[in-house]
Amino acid sequence: MTESLADQVMRKTEQANELYHRLLLVVAPAGAGKTTALQEVHKRTGAPLLNVNLDISRQMLELTERQRVLQLPRLLRDMLNNPTNEVFLLDNIEILFEASLKQDPLRLLQGLSRNTTVVAAWNGFIDGNYLIYAEPDHQEYKHYIVRDFLVASIGVTA
Repeated sequence: MTESLADQVMRKTEQANELYHRLLLVVAPAGAGKTTALQEVHKRTGAPLLNVNLDISRQMLELTERQRVLQLPRLLRDMLNNPTNEVFLLDNIEILFEASLKQDPLRLLQGLSRNTTVVAAWNGFIDGNYLIYAEPDHQEYKHYIVRDFLVASIGVTA
């Protein structure tokens, strides 16, 4: 029987505690059940479930484009600034890929995951040893070698 995405996240979250970057990416295309899995983990653990797009967008409304580029990393850190929580669940992270914000989404998430475990929903897929976001000709396209973080995904059980 195949392990559910929520069960994978639960199991791998514990494994993440042993890594330098305590980062777990829940990788699947849009509509594949990432949000449902994170909601289930939230119910089981009480870990905060944050809607990154909504929270960051609200905080950046009054900022200029230049201020948005400079302030995004701090705003993201501030979202996770609660020492009573050891795990944070991040959903809807697409704003991190916005080309005008000039950010490296994986590096941002890795930076957040140094002192706390971060579980983030990643709209994309794994292709061999690469983590992919968007299509190659899309302005938000990103690809990374799968290393220094864990992956939970439909069909991935290791």
